[in-house]
Amino acid sequence: MKKILPLFILAILFSCQNTAQVNSKQQAVINAKPIKVPLKDGKARAYFASGCFWCVEAIYESVKGVEESISGYSGGHTENPTYAASNTGRTGHAEAVEIIYDPKIVSFETLVDVYFGSQNVTQVNGQGNDRGSQYRSIIFYQDDAQKQIILKKKEALTKKLGVKIAAEVYPFRKFWVAEDYHQNYERLHPNNSYIRNVSIPRLNRFKAKFPELLKDNH
Repeated sequence: MKKILPLFILAILFSCQNTAQVNSKQQAVINAKPIKVPLKDGKARAYFASGCFWCVEAIYESVKGVEESISGYSGGHTENPTYAASNTGRTGHAEAVEIIYDPKIVSFETLVDVYFGSQNVTQVNGQGNDRGSQYRSIIFYQDDAQKQIILKKKEALTKKLGVKIAAEVYPFRKFWVAEDYHQNYERLHPNNSYIRNVSIPRLNRFKAKFPELLKDNH
């Protein structure tokens, strides 16, 4: 026991030190200065995390003015995250989507409404049975104007519902595109059990709630 106890204590101390370093790196991400993504061919980009990116991708692609929704990872402190790595919860990243949209047709403010209106806003670290920090809700801002839109809508929702809203608010820094097989997953795999039982019902709830925002083909 005299030999084992010091090793055990050293292991605990090392683990605590490692956790502190990770927390420090993650805090640096939260406190960082946001990066503004310039318009390209008249299209803007916005970034959201709200549970499984398969679900969120399909929701945004049903919205008028959205040209494309891309699945990926954002909000973490590691470089080049992968699906396997992010699923450990140790990279700090969440499954996120990049929304490419026409600001002349749909505003960032409306995209934020879609965000809050298409999830369980009170669930911490997940949506439904998808649980873990990689599934947490994060809404990213690229400048102070976007930040104020997010904070005002979050505050209004808190007052309306009388509950704490789980979504975190992060400065946008970097979006990492996910592996090819994750892209357009709901559209390409309509018979997948997860898609049938989770993604499609979530999409249909959104459609019923915001019919005025849907593309004609939806």
